[in-house]
Amino acid sequence: MDVTSFLIYCTIATFTPGPTNIVILSTVNKFGAKKAMKYAYGATAGFGSLLIISAILNALLLTIIPKILIVIQIIGSGYMLFLAYQIFKTDTSNRTVNQSATFMSGFLMQFLNPKVVLFAITVIPSFIISYYNTFPAITVSIITITMIGFSAFTTWVLFGTIFKAFIRKYNRFVNVIMAIFLAYAAIMIWI
Repeated sequence: MDVTSFLIYCTIATFTPGPTNIVILSTVNKFGAKKAMKYAYGATAGFGSLLIISAILNALLLTIIPKILIVIQIIGSGYMLFLAYQIFKTDTSNRTVNQSATFMSGFLMQFLNPKVVLFAITVIPSFIISYYNTFPAITVSIITITMIGFSAFTTWVLFGTIFKAFIRKYNRFVNVIMAIFLAYAAIMIWI
């Protein structure tokens, strides 16, 4: 396996803006880093779980991917558009406690996030199973990928915390931009 290509692919796929990262940034802006970290922990657990499921069910998924991808695209795109709308209409002057940025919502988001699902479906057969078929090697690979994802999520929490004053000052503009990015990601799934 080309470790450099593997690490570059994992880093680009997890650190670039996507639904989870944008929700994390929005959560930091509205409710702070502590609340966003709960979401990030859940997102990490969901991300790792999805990688495990992908590794275990790889052979099965390869035979039924077209059906799964269509369902994931529909649900994922709809959910991403819903999140874009929620971010767009966010009123930061009302700082009530958000019950949606929880461990469980972060966990479940990974299973509805087309970017993460497609990543899990591609990284396991392309970089792992093609070269390694022992349980320890696959386990270490999944742990490594999960830690890269956790690093991405916490980087977005840190980014949101550092730039919180800027984000709050230009809140409406930032929310519109984040909503546009999410809507764009949802639309790009179909193009």
